[in-house]
Order: sequence, then C-alpha cells, then structure tokens
Amino acid sequence: MQALGYLELKLSWELFQKGPEALSEPERHRLDGVARKQDSIEQSILASAAAANVVVPAATLANRIGEIRQRYPAQDEFAHDLERSGLTMADLEQAVERDLRVEAVLEKVASAVPAVSLVDAEIYYRLHPEAFDRPEARRLRHILITFNNDSEKEKALLTLEGLRSKLKDPEAFAAAALRDSQCPTAMEGGMLGVVKHEQLYAALEPAAFALNVGEISAVLESPIGLHIIRCDEILPNGMLPFAEVGARIVERLTDKRRREAQRDWIKAQVGKNLGKKKEAEAS
Repeated sequence: MQALGYLELKLSWELFQKGPEALSEPERHRLDGVARKQDSIEQSILASAAAANVVVPAATLANRIGEIRQRYPAQDEFAHDLERSGLTMADLEQAVERDLRVEAVLEKVASAVPAVSLVDAEIYYRLHPEAFDRPEARRLRHILITFNNDSEKEKALLTLEGLRSKLKDPEAFAAAALRDSQCPTAMEGGMLGVVKHEQLYAALEPAAFALNVGEISAVLESPIGLHIIRCDEILPNGMLPFAEVGARIVERLTDKRRREAQRDWIKAQVGKNLGKKKEAEAS
C-alpha cells in the first residue's frame, strides 16, 4: 500500500506535472490504472534473481528524496501530499528505496547488452540513407526596418536600397545591422544562422535561396517590415558523412538495444510471476 501511494505521488508529477490533489477526475482515474499496473510490474522485477543483491547507497536515497521535495514550492504542500497519499516520511523513504532498487535492477539488465560498434553503426547508416539526407541550407544575415505608414515605408526602402549598394563584405553588413536593423538579431550582426527551407517568411524564401555566397538581396517585404538579406554560406544538400553522425548512431542504437532488453526481460519476469500465481491457485 505504501508503494502504491508513492507511485501515485510520483506518477502524478511525471504524467501531469502536478500533485495528486490537483488532478481532475479523469486524470485521477488514469493515474490509478497506471499506478496499479506499474506496481504489479515492479513486484515482478523485485522478485527476480537479479534483484537479490541490489543495495541502494544512503547518499543516493537522500538525493532522490531531496529531488522530490524540490518539486514543491512550499514544504507544507509536500507534507500535505504525503498525508493525502497515506505516507509518512519513513514510508516515503522505504518506497523511494524500492523505486531505486527497481532502477538498479533494470540498469543491470541493460548493462549486459552487447556494445554497439562503429561497424554496427555504419551498417545502420547504409541501410537508412534517408535518415541522414541533409537538405540545402543557407547561412544568412539580414537587416530589418519596420514601418507604420506609407511615409515610413518609403524612408525604410530608401535606407535599405542605399545600404545594399555599399555593403561589400560581411563585416560591413554586420556593422550596418548593428546600427540600423530593428530586429533583435542586430546584436549578432544581423545573423539569422543556418536556415532551411520553410523557416523564413514565404515572401523572403525564394530570394534568399536564390542568392550566391556574398550576394545581397533586393529589398524584400514581409509581414514585419522591409529586409535585405545577405548569404554568407551555402550548405549543399546531400548525405551527411558517416564521420559526422557515427557517434550519434552508436548512441541511438545503444539506447534502443537497452530499452528492448529491459522490455523483454520485464515481460519474462511478469510471465514467470503469473505462472507462479496460477500454480498456487491450482494447488
């Protein structure tokens, strides 16, 4: 019962980002179902041979209790949730220790998974080329001037037309952006960063992606004002090199193998427990 009360407290925060008392009736109903299922699974995990010698260090337990306390803006709210869940501090510590034992057992199961090699990663890379296809992108800067009426628009147009004929290099463009642009990017020399298709206003994108390196667009109008855009670099489309993504693939495949190993092991433990219960009921 203590474990179930703690699970409800824990899952309430994980599922809904609030304590049990703040849940609506449908949320409460969902929480009850998830907590009971989780409790049954954890019982199977802790009944396994792998859990026999697992010990939780006192410092680890204290840190986890501290993390739980920090979720509450006031300690009386923490105490109230404990009381509502039918838990004393001693009950909470016991339930949290149980939780940490479950995590330790699952980590032990995952740690037995064979390591993913760079060869495994390259095989995955070759079999899934679509996952590593990089679309064309541009490194862009811009200068924005906003307007509220036709007179201001005409003035902004003249200013930008004058600038685009004078700015010959990125340093000059950055200095002009810092001085004249009314976009927050002015502080970074007008830098928009690496931009992919469909990340700009529709009115700006065709011109921006037609620029050669070093070119500055004509004055363009978007819903927020008038712009000139400079292309600093073109990043062509194509498959990302394996050297660039290999470590990330190893990490992704390792996480996948660990999750699958834990899931399969849990299914086996739950199956064993169900088998034992059926045998006990039949005898």
